[in-house]
Amino acid sequence: MRIVELIIDEDAELYGIDAISIVDRPAIELDFIALKEQKVSFAEADTDKRILLGPALVPDKPIYRKNGEDEFYVYFSKATVRRAAELYLKHGNQANHTLEHEHSINGLTVIESWMVEDKEKDKSALYGLDVPVGTWMVAVKVDNEAIWQEWVKEGKVKGFSIEGYFADKMKKNQDEEMLSELVQQIVDLKFFEALKKELDSLED
Repeated sequence: MRIVELIIDEDAELYGIDAISIVDRPAIELDFIALKEQKVSFAEADTDKRILLGPALVPDKPIYRKNGEDEFYVYFSKATVRRAAELYLKHGNQANHTLEHEHSINGLTVIESWMVEDKEKDKSALYGLDVPVGTWMVAVKVDNEAIWQEWVKEGKVKGFSIEGYFADKMKKNQDEEMLSELVQQIVDLKFFEALKKELDSLED
């Protein structure tokens, strides 16, 4: 089964991450921690902060994808994960969230965003999350009462899943090579046309 590296093509019309979805089955297979008042199976905290804390994107982790009959894995490099996190904030998308990638929801905001630099000293370790160096972590404040009560507290959503636009690195490289070859052919053609014109003038 083929493995595809996804990259951010900043020359494209659309690129980067538009929103973070809260989902039942996150593609990165890592759940978030819900900081809440009551002790539950996956987290506990002293106060009802209504904050979801977890990984938004993990580097070099194969993620299964199926497009019709085509099955493959995709992954993101550490550099792409970092750039995706930067662009998400730069484009002001902190309040863009969806539920199960289907419904836009209000009242959720990214209040913290950071890259894991040291597994043992990182804030994620404080909550028992085992994530690799280079992971993009986020903390999302949930002010939407219905989402918190009916989806988070009921355990219907367990993690984050990104929504955005990425390019196939191999395909982009192939496209760039084809474009480069085409440009070179045009340059060569113009050169030979100019040369022919010059020779014709000499014959006259």
